[in-house]
Amino acid sequence: MRGSMSSRRAQPDHALEKIAEKSGFPLALPTHAARAIERKGQAVLVGPPGTGKTYLARELARHLVGGGDGFFEVAQLHGSWSYEDFVRGYRPIRHADGSVSWPVHRGRFHLFCDEARARKGTCVFVLDELHRADLGRVFGELLYLLEYRGEAIPLAQGEMPFEVPKNVRIVATMSSAGQGRTLADDVLRRRFAFIPVGPEPEVLRRFHAKTGFEVGGLLDALALANAALGDARGHLGLTYFLRERLGEEIEEIWRYEIEPLLEERLEGRPEALQTLRWASVGRLILPVVVPVVVPDVAR
Repeated sequence: MRGSMSSRRAQPDHALEKIAEKSGFPLALPTHAARAIERKGQAVLVGPPGTGKTYLARELARHLVGGGDGFFEVAQLHGSWSYEDFVRGYRPIRHADGSVSWPVHRGRFHLFCDEARARKGTCVFVLDELHRADLGRVFGELLYLLEYRGEAIPLAQGEMPFEVPKNVRIVATMSSAGQGRTLADDVLRRRFAFIPVGPEPEVLRRFHAKTGFEVGGLLDALALANAALGDARGHLGLTYFLRERLGEEIEEIWRYEIEPLLEERLEGRPEALQTLRWASVGRLILPVVVPVVVPDVAR
C-alpha cells in the first residue's frame, strides 16, 4: 500500500491462485478480472452489496503490484467528493495578516499519479463505491485521459498540463442494487471493463469449514430470498454471514439486517415477505435436532 512507498522495495508476489484459495471465489474470476484491468487500464467490479467486491479489489491490487516497485492506494467515494478533492483545485489559505490566498492544491488521484511517475512497476488506485459519487463532477477531464494514457492536456484549474501515467491501473467497485442505466454508465462503459461479482456459495462454505457451522440450510434460505427478489442485481450478498459465531448470531442478523432489507425490496408483496421472515426460514437455517432416546433395556 501507500505506506510502503518510501522504501521502494519490490512488492511480494500475490498469485491469482492464492486469491482464489483465500476468498473462495473460482479462479476464473480473479484471472479474467486481472486480464481485463491490464488490457483496459481500469475495471469496475460490479454486483450486489455484500459479495466481497472491496476485498477482491484489494487482492487484485496486491497481485498487480506484486514483484515490482509499485504500490496501491484505496479511496472510498461518497456524495461530497468533488473535482478539487480528486484531481486539482483552488483552496483558500488564511494568512497571519488576515489576507487570503487561493493556491492550487493537488487532489488524491493527482498526488497518486505524481508518485506513480517515479516508479517503474504497476501502481493501482482502488476506488471503492464508485456509484456513490457524481462521476462527471469528480472525474472531469480524467474521462478523456483514462482513454489516452500518456497524453497530457491542460486541466480546468491550474495552468500545468496533466496526464495519467501508463503504469497506473484503476480498480473500482460499484453496487448493482437499485441502479438504473444512466448517461454516466455509458461514458464509463467505454473506458472501464465491467466485471460481475455475484454471491458465490463457495465463499460461505470455505469460511464455515473452519467454524463448523452447517451452511446448507442457510444457502437454501438465501436461494428462496433471491428467487423472490428476482433481479440478480439486488440479490443478497454473503458477507452478512461471514461470522465466526454465526450459530449464535444468525437469528439477530436475519431479523435486524436481512428482514429490513427484504421489507424495502418486497414492498407490496406481503405474502412473499412473510415466507422469508425468521419464523419461517429459521427452521430451515437451524433445523431442530430431535434427540434419539435409547430405551433402557432391563437386564
